[in-house]
Amino acid sequence: MPSFNLAASQPESSILLIEDDPMIGLSLTRALNDTGMPVEWVRDGLEGERAIATQRYQLILLDLGLPNKSGLDILKALRERGDATPLLVITARDEVDDKVAGLESGADDYLVKPFGFNELMARVRAILRRTDEQNPIVIGNGEISLMLATHEASYRGKTLPLPAREFALLYILLDSPGTVFSREQIETRLYEWSREVGNNAVDVLIHYLRKKFDNEIIRNVRGIGWMVVKHPDATRS
Repeated sequence: MPSFNLAASQPESSILLIEDDPMIGLSLTRALNDTGMPVEWVRDGLEGERAIATQRYQLILLDLGLPNKSGLDILKALRERGDATPLLVITARDEVDDKVAGLESGADDYLVKPFGFNELMARVRAILRRTDEQNPIVIGNGEISLMLATHEASYRGKTLPLPAREFALLYILLDSPGTVFSREQIETRLYEWSREVGNNAVDVLIHYLRKKFDNEIIRNVRGIGWMVVKHPDATRS
């Protein structure tokens, strides 16, 4: 993971949430977005299957008690066809037999509702960390490397973890190295990662990234916008 074949406007490190409870779904979507993890949320088992069939995800959060098709059936079908996408079951079913069934069917972890968001994030990060150790998720321009699972950036030998919005901005630029992005284009894509983007968000985020690494990490093209330079050995793995 990734090169995930997602639409160009959708960040590759997206999460699929299959959850029919509107309050849980909305709160998880907002909270995950605020950490820099874009979420696609569907509320039905069949919709979930269609989403899995048409896109690939960094992680699936799966409820078991879904309309039209159960989460356990979705999980079993996923693993039977050899799809190893990391998956965390989130459910109110707390019986030992249910946990055993979920884990033996191929879930990477099992979390019982109600749960705190901090616990969810700890489990999500643990799953992604294990996945990243097996198949590193990296994009880069030959000079900058961005590790999608750990939210770390490396530039000229210096590696640092990035807050969600700095990570999002650098991802946008590295998604098409050599392309100049206008302020409007960057702000539009930042909304995919966070509900709120201030008027001067782009300038502030670029300032922070330059301060952490170097002024040359992001180039300004006067009167047009910003870019990262494309090198011959740009990577997406």
